[in-house]
Amino acid sequence: ADADLIRAAAVAAERAEAAWQRLVDRREQARELAEQRATLLRDGRVAKALAGHLRANNFERWLLEEALDLLVDGASRILRELTGGQYDLMHDKGEFFVIDHHDAGLRRGVRTLSGGETFQASLALALALSEQLAGMSTTAASLESIVLDEGFGTLDAATLDVVAATLENLAARGDRMVGVVTHVNALAERVPVRFEVHKDARTAHVERVGL
Repeated sequence: ADADLIRAAAVAAERAEAAWQRLVDRREQARELAEQRATLLRDGRVAKALAGHLRANNFERWLLEEALDLLVDGASRILRELTGGQYDLMHDKGEFFVIDHHDAGLRRGVRTLSGGETFQASLALALALSEQLAGMSTTAASLESIVLDEGFGTLDAATLDVVAATLENLAARGDRMVGVVTHVNALAERVPVRFEVHKDARTAHVERVGL
C-alpha cells in the first residue's frame, strides 16, 4: 500500500509539474502577444496620425506647425541671450507668450511687454527666421547681415536705451553685420560706423562717420 501511495504521489507530482510548465509557457506566450499588441497599436496610431497629416487640408497646416515650433525654439534661444536669461519665448494655440524667469517663471502674453522688450522679441524672431531660411537654402547660403528699420522715433528714452544695448550685444556676437536705419540721434550716436544722408533742395549725398 505504501508503494502504491508513493507511486501515485510521484505521478501526481509529474502531472502537476507538467501543468505548471504549461502555465509558464502560456504566460510567456501571453507576454509576447501583449508586446506585439502594444507594438501594433502604437504603429496603428502613427499610421492614423500620418494619414491625417497627409490629407490635403491637414498637410500644409502640419508643416506650418512644425516650422513654427522650430522658429519659436530658435527665437527663444536668441531672446534668452538678448535679455540676459530673463525671457523664454513660447506659443500656444496661435498666441505668443514669454516665460519671465525674473518673476518665478510667470507666463505672460507678449502684449504685456514694454516697447524695448517687444523689440527684443521681434528681433529674436527675425534672427531665428533668417537662420531657418539659410538652413533651407539648397546652396548652403548664409545670411550674414540684417537691416532694421523699426520706427525708432516712436520709442521713449528708456526704451531706446534697451534697443541700443540689444543691438550692441547682437553686434558683439560677431556672426553678422547689423544695419540700422534711423533719424534718432541718440541711437545713431551709439553706432560705431554710420553713414549720414544729407540732402538739400537739389540733391543728396552720403557721408561716412566713425571708424
